Amino acid sequence: MRIVYPFSAIVGQDEMKLALLLTAVEPALGGVMVFGDRGTGKSTAVRALPALLPTLPAHAGCAFGCDPAAGQGEWCEGCRRRHAEGEAIPTIERPVPVVDLPLGATEDRIVGALDLERALTRGEKVFEPGLLARAHRGFLYIDEVNLLEDHLVDLLLDVAASGENVVEREGLSLRHPARFVLVGSGNPEEGDLRPQLLDRFGLAVEVSTPAEVAERIEIVRRRDAFDRDPEGFAALWHAADAALQDQVRTARARLPLVELPMPLLERASALCVALGTDGLRGELTLFRAMRALAALDGIAEPDDALLARVAPLALRHRLRRDPLDEATAGARVGRALATLPAPTAAA
Repeated sequence: MRIVYPFSAIVGQDEMKLALLLTAVEPALGGVMVFGDRGTGKSTAVRALPALLPTLPAHAGCAFGCDPAAGQGEWCEGCRRRHAEGEAIPTIERPVPVVDLPLGATEDRIVGALDLERALTRGEKVFEPGLLARAHRGFLYIDEVNLLEDHLVDLLLDVAASGENVVEREGLSLRHPARFVLVGSGNPEEGDLRPQLLDRFGLAVEVSTPAEVAERIEIVRRRDAFDRDPEGFAALWHAADAALQDQVRTARARLPLVELPMPLLERASALCVALGTDGLRGELTLFRAMRALAALDGIAEPDDALLARVAPLALRHRLRRDPLDEATAGARVGRALATLPAPTAAA
């Protein structure tokens, strides 16, 4: 089994790590988009995340990893058929999948296609699951997502919106569940991301190359130590990753119990109005992110500090461009926060 760089060993990039942890606690946030320079740990952080997540119960023998606790309406056709035939489908535990979608991937590889070998040798029409099937109940990671071809962007938008992959080709007609957390990364200098796809990411993060010499040295020193002895380095950080895993597990259990006070919700909505965000998706994401952070940090009484921490993550990519304002999107969110009326005593 390939050893990945420990999440806890990543130096700096606190905003990116927080965004990924929030999606681990609350997958309904809608995923994370990471903008920034190459070589700043974007891919490393995403691939390290599964080690912090508890395993998933799944149907044995199911190519899509259907959830035994979900309703039959969320199972694939094969699991529904097995259940209807009276089979007591055994359950296994499997790790949370993190699937890379390479830029050169074809549509067949992404959605799945006819198994040509079995079709030619046996005359059987058998579906060969694609990347969307492997990513079900996990994470789909797209590096350089802003360079993804338009027709693949449209495909991902359809599946992300419906939670289902529909395949109609080569005599095949089937559908299967495909619910995943979309994580993308890209360098803005290499092209903009289509607004329709950008809006599907719940949170957005901006990362940059560290400017402090001490921080750069520590990053390089740790990476070099990992490359020379992956097992030994991972063992050094095992306890820290285990503590984070316990924190995420506790936060997931605590999440349904978190209630946000009405004055805080009102200030969050007022912030969205002040920033002129389109629609209500930003507001909904902001509410969910505050709840997830409260659960993650064990905050019994959510307050304005929560709003200040998650607002840039949830709103920076939803702002309209202002040619007369040279401030970054994150700075505009911070400025709007600072100009909100002070909370009343009732808050």
